[in-house]
Amino acid sequence: MTTAIGVVITEHVVSGRLQDERLTGKLLRFPKDPEAQDALPAMPASELVEIIAGHIDVLSKAATSDGAASVGAIGVAVPGIVRHGVVEESPNLKQLKGLRLTEKLAMALAEHGIEAPVYVANDADAIAAGVAATRGRLDELIRVWTIGNGIGYGRWPYIDGVWEGGHITVTLDPKERYCGCGGAGHLEGIMGYRAMRMRFLDLEPEEIFANAKKGDLRCREFVDLWHRALAAATASFIHLAGPGRFYFTGYNVGFLELPLLRSHLESMVRMSPLQSFSLEILPPDDETALIGAGVSAVRALAR
Repeated sequence: MTTAIGVVITEHVVSGRLQDERLTGKLLRFPKDPEAQDALPAMPASELVEIIAGHIDVLSKAATSDGAASVGAIGVAVPGIVRHGVVEESPNLKQLKGLRLTEKLAMALAEHGIEAPVYVANDADAIAAGVAATRGRLDELIRVWTIGNGIGYGRWPYIDGVWEGGHITVTLDPKERYCGCGGAGHLEGIMGYRAMRMRFLDLEPEEIFANAKKGDLRCREFVDLWHRALAAATASFIHLAGPGRFYFTGYNVGFLELPLLRSHLESMVRMSPLQSFSLEILPPDDETALIGAGVSAVRALAR
């Protein structure tokens, strides 16, 4: 029986234990208040590593007390560009940039007597892995858009690359500079929660979409732009890697109107061999990403 631990870092940290690719036991969360979404961006990277190590220590001891096998793999999912255990860039958690997370976490875990190997992945890739694992589709191509403070693009199975889909260019308008990375014309600069707040200084994103439904012209035009931007990015990946199923999740996925997205996407993908795509909304949850983080670790470390 394989025991793994998954950790997901987004606007909060959540950790859980997996037995044979299924979550078991209680989940740990920091901060405990789900409304406290500003704690992590202000936290030094060293403190964040210690919190993660503390979670893993608690879960490892719980596995031992339950008579489970010792932890064989630890998977950590973080937002940003992750390569070879290093967080090369993370626009929404800037303190992680350049952090050798695999190395630093392994050192922190050693102080707790934990020697299990650590595997670090992009958070959206972890969600894609979780979707594949929970649906019995680990042998299929899975693509996921995560819609939150930032915009993530996840892919399973993992192949080497950057895959920062949220920073794909969807407009040539030089005024579109709301992306957290500072780049012009990016998808996240239109769809991201932070970006929408910067664009509409007088409205919260929830008010923008509510006003659009009430007929407000300015808000309706933006909501259409929001969907066209996502359609453009999705169409680009269809033209590069082919059609298939795309999943959409994240704590702002409620803004998404699939009929409107499909309408724009169909106007952009006109070649008949590429039109066999499907779109599905998944309710946001931590469990899918946790499963994906653990599954990714087990399979990556087995290679």
